[in-house]
Amino acid sequence: MTGTIRIPAAEITGIKGALIKRFARKTLGQVPSSLGVYWHNQKVLMDMAAVGGKVKKWDACDEQLKSFAHMAVASRVGCSWCLDFNYFEAHNKNLDMTKAREIPRWRESEIFTSLEREVLAYAEAMTETEPTVTDEMVTSLRAQLGDSALVELSAVIAFANFTTRPNVALGIESDGFAAACGLRPLAPRVAVGS
Repeated sequence: MTGTIRIPAAEITGIKGALIKRFARKTLGQVPSSLGVYWHNQKVLMDMAAVGGKVKKWDACDEQLKSFAHMAVASRVGCSWCLDFNYFEAHNKNLDMTKAREIPRWRESEIFTSLEREVLAYAEAMTETEPTVTDEMVTSLRAQLGDSALVELSAVIAFANFTTRPNVALGIESDGFAAACGLRPLAPRVAVGS
């Protein structure tokens, strides 16, 4: 990451801005720094939020698997904002926080089930450019999750890429959501190739 937001945040104004800030404070305890950056193009902001709202309603795939997959994408792409926010959300959803904390170093950790490992590998494979998903990955996940859940998992991973990549490109970094609610810091990511 850059350490600096590459587009200065716009002032969030107007009735819509006041409502959005109020909602953010109520649900998150603060107004995310990313909101001011995305405020420069409110159509993009609102459409991304709308898609995110729809993604949250999907229920064919286990919530923990989807959350871990999203965190794996964020870790792989280097989006500290998304990783922090999804760690915070995992806490709010009462997911396994020991495992959530280990996502950045999941390959070295021994706490994940074989299915969770397959999901995390699949998330990373979908995130690569070019994607490195194999027939074997899909065949195994189909057998364990079923077609509906695998389609949903794939779409969640695609959504994670949709949200993480612009954040990284624009220099948007963590807002400290996890630290604000007293969560232990995430395990450090092991460098690729080490």
